Amino acid sequence: MKKMTILSPTAILGYGFPMESFEKGMAKKPDVIAVDAGSTDPGPYYLGSGKSFTDRKAVKRDLNIMIKAALKDDIPVIVGTAGGSGAKSHLEWCGDIVREIAVEEKLKFKLALIDADIDINLVEEKLDKGLITPLHPVKQLTKEEIKQTTNIVAQMGIEPMVKALNEGANVILAGRAYDPTSFAALAAKHKMNLGLALHLGKILECAAIASTPGSGSDCMIGYLYEDCFEIEPLNPIRKCTTLSVAAHTLYEKTNPYILPGPGGTLDLTDTTFEQVTENMVKVSGTKFIPSENYTIKLEGAKLIGYRTISIAGTRDAIMIKEIDNIIEAVNERVEDNFIGQLDDYRLNISVYGKNGVMGQLETIKDITGHEVGIIIEAVAKTQDEANTICSFARSTMLHYGYNGRVATAGNLAFPYSPSDFKAGEVYNFSMYHVMEIDDPLELFPIYYEQLGG
Repeated sequence: MKKMTILSPTAILGYGFPMESFEKGMAKKPDVIAVDAGSTDPGPYYLGSGKSFTDRKAVKRDLNIMIKAALKDDIPVIVGTAGGSGAKSHLEWCGDIVREIAVEEKLKFKLALIDADIDINLVEEKLDKGLITPLHPVKQLTKEEIKQTTNIVAQMGIEPMVKALNEGANVILAGRAYDPTSFAALAAKHKMNLGLALHLGKILECAAIASTPGSGSDCMIGYLYEDCFEIEPLNPIRKCTTLSVAAHTLYEKTNPYILPGPGGTLDLTDTTFEQVTENMVKVSGTKFIPSENYTIKLEGAKLIGYRTISIAGTRDAIMIKEIDNIIEAVNERVEDNFIGQLDDYRLNISVYGKNGVMGQLETIKDITGHEVGIIIEAVAKTQDEANTICSFARSTMLHYGYNGRVATAGNLAFPYSPSDFKAGEVYNFSMYHVMEIDDPLELFPIYYEQLGG
């Protein structure tokens, strides 16, 4: 092909998009509608628990519009990291939504689901063979960490999606996938420039965020050629500039020239950005360098306990001045009270208005505001134990007699009753490692369904 047009409706499936932008994109006759549906950005809870961080009704709204438009124009829809984190439960959750749409809208099409779950035994075997390495600053993986992990997924490359396209899938739902792959898969099928296709995918996966003003809830369209690609937003209030596109190219990357992914790296050493029109940018020179050994990134999460939080505030200038001493005293009082009974817990008291965002990295040391917000967080092995620690810390801080205190009653103002919230399970990432494999298709089985007849 000499040219391929790729429509990206939204930065995350379920974030929505204006119909006017989408219809303008469809009028440009795209060859594929592609969308990224997930990320590790919301943290490990969603991967560990198997739940989606996006709303079901919102995801269904987006998919309904995309699938009907794609079938009408006989083009594929490709979704990467379905359900938010791309584990089997997320993939099935998204699959159920697509099946509902097919029934309700009386649609007929071939659905492909690509599984990205990785078996624990395989991970242990690869670890024994020295084929798993950590991504900085993560430590080397251990078998104990593997056994504690609830869900393990791997970021698939373009190969499984290309296979599904070759086998006639109209709608592809992929489990955890390298973000640009959904956008580059059709180009790879047609043997177009892979470096440019993946670079375009890197930008399109966040849709209009790469424009100015940026938005994760608006459409972007890209045009891939043999020696370059062009990209533009579909809303007249936005523009793509060389700065906005180049800046997004560096988004979430540690090296401005080398962007690693499954099976190789993008080399941006010779990449150029050119302003073609007021709102369109042309990009040239990006190359894909295949790696000697094909590697994929593993992601896993493990349950570490249960959380209870309490939210409060104070505008007592004396308490604010003494807040560090008060927090230290509360921690010591909690530890002393439960020593030998509840030793395996974590108590974290964050002060918003002081260093609630940056913690110890905060450069502004003095509190300048007249009030601060305080979040007391307790994490323990059970919900009851977390409730106990949070409750005791909250009551201790509420009545603590700090130096210079004028009041004789409570120190804190609570916006809610009850003041303590049971937040449930807490997960940590237990895997963020690279694993070497022999075949880019071997770990990602594809299941096909003929919907609507």
